[in-house]
Amino acid sequence: MIGVIGIVLSLLLLMYLAYRGINVLVLAPCLALMAVVFAGDTPLLATYTQLFMVKLGGYVITYFPIFMLGAIFGKLMDDSGAARVIAHWVASKTGAGQALLAIVLACGILTYGGVSLFVVAFAVYPIGNALLREADIPKRLIPGAIALGSFTFTMTALPGTPAIQNNIPSPFFGTDGFAAPGLGTIAGLIMIGLGILWLNMRAKAAKARGEGYGDHPLDGNETGNHDNLPPLLVALLPIILVVVLNFAFTKYIIPMMDTGYLADAKYGKTTIDAVRGNWSIIAALVFACVAAILINLPRWRNLKETVNTGTMGSLLPIFNTASEVGYGSVIASLAAFVLVRDAVLAIPGNPLISEAVAVNVLAGITGSASGGMSIALQTLGKTYLELGTAAGISPELLHRVATLSSGGFDSLPHNGAVITLLSICKLTHRQSYVDIGVCSVLVPVISLITVIVLGSMFGSF
Repeated sequence: MIGVIGIVLSLLLLMYLAYRGINVLVLAPCLALMAVVFAGDTPLLATYTQLFMVKLGGYVITYFPIFMLGAIFGKLMDDSGAARVIAHWVASKTGAGQALLAIVLACGILTYGGVSLFVVAFAVYPIGNALLREADIPKRLIPGAIALGSFTFTMTALPGTPAIQNNIPSPFFGTDGFAAPGLGTIAGLIMIGLGILWLNMRAKAAKARGEGYGDHPLDGNETGNHDNLPPLLVALLPIILVVVLNFAFTKYIIPMMDTGYLADAKYGKTTIDAVRGNWSIIAALVFACVAAILINLPRWRNLKETVNTGTMGSLLPIFNTASEVGYGSVIASLAAFVLVRDAVLAIPGNPLISEAVAVNVLAGITGSASGGMSIALQTLGKTYLELGTAAGISPELLHRVATLSSGGFDSLPHNGAVITLLSICKLTHRQSYVDIGVCSVLVPVISLITVIVLGSMFGSF
């Protein structure tokens, strides 16, 4: 019982102190070791160096190329003006009367094309802010719209999305980022539809009360000035390349390669199914980055600085997430965690429900979609694959449910992306979190339930 109390106290402190702004690089090891102290029978230093740091390092080894290339790609899209061009184009097509929809679609196009959600928030916020000011829609709705476009359907649902959350399940289930494309598309449409419906209802209710944009001073970055912007097709080309090449490498190019050497100890005694998802998105991002550089040669003010800034910008996100993975691995190693694991596995009926609960709970605890899913699958992935196989559930469906589950409770108030988004928009949790919560927590959970029901009835499609 003392061990369970230690785990619960550790988790509560992690959420609270992260919400208060203390960096998870400090919190994760300290609070993991606090839980070890409560357990009473586990050596502290060995746990830190041989478990926490080993799991942290393993995550970095596996996913650093994707984080780094994604950050570089996002910075290239930002500094070339491509992200701004795409956002302006979407806004012009939807019109001022659909300002919230324009924000969502602009974010969706950029994130589905591999642009970091942080870069997207910085790029779209000034345009969205100007649109809402012009339409006299409350500014407090901007974070919810950006969250819907960046944290939901393009992160976990749409097939082939280059988001890290869509690639983490691949080595556990032998799948790829295009797993269960039909169900993923349905989930994405539900998220878009319900999210837009909610935001428009909130805007309509505000108008009925006589509430307009609000009293907010102009930001210095709202002018929208940017020299030598690329044409729309040039701006879209790198994003198209990411999606098309990811599909081509996943389905055709890599399967045709002779990869028998992966069975050698030198290459980790692995299989192509365990690495195909990572290889595909790495290759796609490399080609897209090169294309973005070449087609925008006249527009680079300092290409070296752009690449360097993008590279350095990947370090904090991956180490934050890897620290949360290390934290979760320590918690999972404690004897008291067996009670938690058994409670989740004991959920009666469909293994998909157990998987969804486990990933959602751990994503909520850590405040990280990728971190929570990694912990859940490292601990229980093999078990879910066995249970799924016994129940006739395809690995593709397990993959999609795991991915969708990671994008639910992860967006609780202590989530780092939520805090950053509110900071960019110069708003507070009290002003805007209700809309963020509905769009990026409640709506994704509804879509997840729908996918579980459809997948249980009709299988993976």
